Amino acid sequence: MKHVHPDHEKQALVARLHKISGQLQAIERMVLADEDCPEVLMQVISARRALKSFGDEIIHAHIRECLDHAESREAGRKKLRSFLTVLERYVA
Repeated sequence: MKHVHPDHEKQALVARLHKISGQLQAIERMVLADEDCPEVLMQVISARRALKSFGDEIIHAHIRECLDHAESREAGRKKLRSFLTVLERYVA
């Protein structure tokens, strides 16, 4: 099922993705410039945290919109089972 984010939420999510993309490009430049490993790893940590924060926001949006507003109790259970399968992979 397609999840349609409101425009303001979509813009905020895309802005986060642009920031993460910039962080990854900076890491690539650091590797190419033979920067010190601890400095590179600090940037990796920062990018991982940003990506996790992005994922957390997607999780919260899904719970708010898809699970809370399910058409029926059975539909909500079905969505929850599907979502739990994805969450198991997310936290692994």
